[in-house]
Amino acid sequence: MDFNLHLNLEMNDTRMIGIFGIGGIGKTTLAKAVYNSIAYQFQGSCFLSNIRELSSQPNGLVILQMHLLYDTLKDSSLMVGSVDQGINLIKQRLSSKRVLLVLDDVDQLFQLESLARECDWFGLGSRIIITTRDRSLLTQHGVDRNYRMGELDRHEAHQLFSLHAFKKEKPNEDYVDVIEQAISYAGGIPLALEVLGSLLRGKCVAQWRSLLEKLKRIPTDHIHNVLRTSFDGLDKTEKDIFLDIACFFKGERVEYVIKILDGCGFFPNTGINVLIEKSLITIDERNTLMMHDLLQQMGREIVRQESQEPSKRSRLWFGEDVRYILEEEMGGSKVEGILVDLAENDLEICLKSKAFEKMKSLRLFINRNAHFSGQPNSLPNELRLIDWPGYPSQSLPPNFRGRKVVVFEMRNSLFKKIDEFKNFNKIRIMEFSDCKFLTKIPDLSNSLDLQELIIDKCTNLVEVHHSVGFLDNLVSLTISRCSKLETLPRILKLRSLTALVLEGCSMLQNFPEIGCKMECLRSIDLRYTAVKELHPSIKYLVGLEDLNLEGCKNLMNLPSSIHLLQHLKNLSLKDCSKLSRFPFQPPMNLSISNDGDSSIASLALQSLNLGNCILSKSYFFRSLNCFSTLEELDLSGCDFVSTTCIKRLVGLRRLILVDCKKLEEILVLPPYIEEVNAGGCISLERFSEVSKRFEFNTCDLPRLVWADLSRCHKLLGNMENEVEKFLSIKGNLEDYICSIIFPENKIPNWFSHQIQTSNSDICEIDITEALCLDEEITGMILGAVIGITDEPQIPLPILCEVDIINGLSRHFEVKKFYLSGSDHLWLQYHIPKLNELKGDNVRVKFQIWYSTALAFFKSCGVHLVHRYEEKTVDQMLNPQVQGGPLEDVDVHLDVPDEAWRARAGIRLASSALGASEVEPFTILSDEEGGDNRPLVRRRVSSLGAARRAPAETSQAGPSVQDFEVGGSSLFDLRQTLAATQDRLDTALAEVESIQGRLKHSEAVLESEKSNAFCLGTESLEKFLLVEENL
Repeated sequence: MDFNLHLNLEMNDTRMIGIFGIGGIGKTTLAKAVYNSIAYQFQGSCFLSNIRELSSQPNGLVILQMHLLYDTLKDSSLMVGSVDQGINLIKQRLSSKRVLLVLDDVDQLFQLESLARECDWFGLGSRIIITTRDRSLLTQHGVDRNYRMGELDRHEAHQLFSLHAFKKEKPNEDYVDVIEQAISYAGGIPLALEVLGSLLRGKCVAQWRSLLEKLKRIPTDHIHNVLRTSFDGLDKTEKDIFLDIACFFKGERVEYVIKILDGCGFFPNTGINVLIEKSLITIDERNTLMMHDLLQQMGREIVRQESQEPSKRSRLWFGEDVRYILEEEMGGSKVEGILVDLAENDLEICLKSKAFEKMKSLRLFINRNAHFSGQPNSLPNELRLIDWPGYPSQSLPPNFRGRKVVVFEMRNSLFKKIDEFKNFNKIRIMEFSDCKFLTKIPDLSNSLDLQELIIDKCTNLVEVHHSVGFLDNLVSLTISRCSKLETLPRILKLRSLTALVLEGCSMLQNFPEIGCKMECLRSIDLRYTAVKELHPSIKYLVGLEDLNLEGCKNLMNLPSSIHLLQHLKNLSLKDCSKLSRFPFQPPMNLSISNDGDSSIASLALQSLNLGNCILSKSYFFRSLNCFSTLEELDLSGCDFVSTTCIKRLVGLRRLILVDCKKLEEILVLPPYIEEVNAGGCISLERFSEVSKRFEFNTCDLPRLVWADLSRCHKLLGNMENEVEKFLSIKGNLEDYICSIIFPENKIPNWFSHQIQTSNSDICEIDITEALCLDEEITGMILGAVIGITDEPQIPLPILCEVDIINGLSRHFEVKKFYLSGSDHLWLQYHIPKLNELKGDNVRVKFQIWYSTALAFFKSCGVHLVHRYEEKTVDQMLNPQVQGGPLEDVDVHLDVPDEAWRARAGIRLASSALGASEVEPFTILSDEEGGDNRPLVRRRVSSLGAARRAPAETSQAGPSVQDFEVGGSSLFDLRQTLAATQDRLDTALAEVESIQGRLKHSEAVLESEKSNAFCLGTESLEKFLLVEENL
């Protein structure tokens, strides 16, 4: 947010505004610039700088109070004897004055309380600006208008650095490469850019490189000292947390680091918050710990200055220091943490057996990439974190008890069996991935605090101890891609579990019984297991939201107790080829099994994947009424021929029909559908709603924005004519923002800008005509023909991007699809945003990202839609456009014979016209009506689809007496209508009676008809026989 918005000088209130950020970021510079630009608008002003340092001196606060009073009042006679007296004087003398006050570099709450405790100390319109590194001070002081001082962007950093390094805004060309290194080092911090630029000024390129390499290890004192100020204000545990993050945990998940630091007794929940408030660390959107590179370097420099000898430092991370310690057995009792991260060309460490013997205080050991050729005889019992991929032994040292271990991660190790975990009673995270020799997970009954257990690609694992099923604090259990695993705990009682992953355990046939209500479990992944059925006790997973059974080829059915999973949102049954029964709504002659209660109404699925399931042998299409909440349906590869039955899924937003080889037509779809993916439907010939999408107000799918018809080669002839309808858009172009791809080999001829390319994965079109979105141009139509070099064995994944670029803004659109066979045309409606088409030059860039060697553009085009091209609704419906108002328009309704009138009721005619007041009707003669049926004419004042009779075009309009029926009077006409109405009432009552008797039969027929229609001709014929008998 712009700082001026916080100031808001137009408001006559008194407000405090905070500026916070790390040291050297430019807080004081901003405060000075603001002060100098607005101070003249106040009755008095004062800039108190360096408050942190001055207030720590004898009588420092009193001196600051005197400065404040003198600068604002210009009265040298005022004397302050104590802090309390100064507070009273400030309140008395400034409460009626409009003042500007800057309190720079505040680090303690008592400083604010002595200088500006309350807003009412100052007159209306006053502004108090506070700069600090500690945001919590602003919160404690009640300052709610705060501005976070961010780093300079790349352009600003270049300018500031060049001013100090070259005394000009643009650098010398010979220094371009090293300038980038210098700016990356400074990281957008103004102080660092200024110091570094001054340091490098006048030196040659070789000297620059040498100095920058040195700075990576040893920072300059000026920058280091400025940044260290915030560190020095921390207590011991907060300093330990900061140094651990700087040396080991930058970029790690917050929850992961908290577990480790909590095991070290550092109170991380409080400490991490303090570091955030002091702008020493941040947490990004992925919930990972981040730290500016200069702050990380400052922290590591603090550790480096602990001793000249690496063995006497608390933390080791530099590759050569670590190698020296481990290979020469030089570790000492001061070492608390080791990070092994070696250069790529030298990853081998000859580990000495006694390398850890002297490191009694070692808490953290992390191996990033080293290969160890020796085995340790001992490990320190103070270890909390052991992250050691490639651990070089089949077991842990016999003297290692592991009572304090919190995280134990052994990926790609040589473990065969593990019997040492009986003492691991504080462990929270345990991982064995790619441990090829591991055959069994041991008894973990003593590891009651275990929260995450990860076992992945242990290809010889056959058994998991039953104790794993009773770990009450276990939150995540992953046992995946263990191809020989046959046995899981028979019963699961995991009350804290949120995620269960058993994906890829191809020999696992039995899913455990659920032994208690597991309310926290949200997802189960059983993909590509050999599970034959789910235990009925699955009903106890009352909080389950995601159930993935993709590729479970042995799965025969689902328990009807699945109906009790009221929160189940996503269900995947893709490639469950033996699944024959869908328990959502059993057939009428099939009773539900006794394994649990059924409550169809409780289903709340949002996504259902039935890809490659054999629907023709199931009763799935009878159950569609159960899915009123369904938003995404995947029927890829299924064996049905039409989508008629899917219209009942009224909430559906996304429909996936990829590779439905028998699908011939896509007819009626749910009204709110947004995406249809029918790629690879080789029998598809018609998709009527996509054709209608190009026409105004006739499409039943107003929200359709993406239609993938790639590889639907039978559509080629049918779609050619539809492309020409793009220019016949009527009404608001925003209603037509959509994208489509289908087989086609050319850009439409009417595109205003197009270009042929020569097998390139990039195509650019420059539009140089004067553009103005607000005036003539209302939209753009983008098109690209994509070809492929050779016929691939499988459809190619293509990722296409289109960029619209000018000097003011940029828009890009990305679509992914799979192509094979003929060329394809991608068309996209686009409504430019403000400033997107401003200026005299706009570049539209098409680019292919995937399969760039096999896919290419043949041609690309852009059509600018001008207002004069649109046939707007106003032109058709607004009578002013047609040459004057039309007050009376005749609506002609065909009225069939008496039998038809008796069934439908003439009252329906008036309601269909939307009239609030029924006016007299005129029944024209047969001759005037033009056939053997009479016509009902009614005068209305409407502009809908009405048409004016030629005889009634006079300005005065017809009177009531003008209405006649073959010479009869209006009274006779009313009598005739009254008699007719009585007959209609009787007929309607009879119709309602018949409808009641047919209601049940129609419901049955509708379900059966939808099911039969979707499954093809044979089923439909059988249904028609049943219908005829009925």
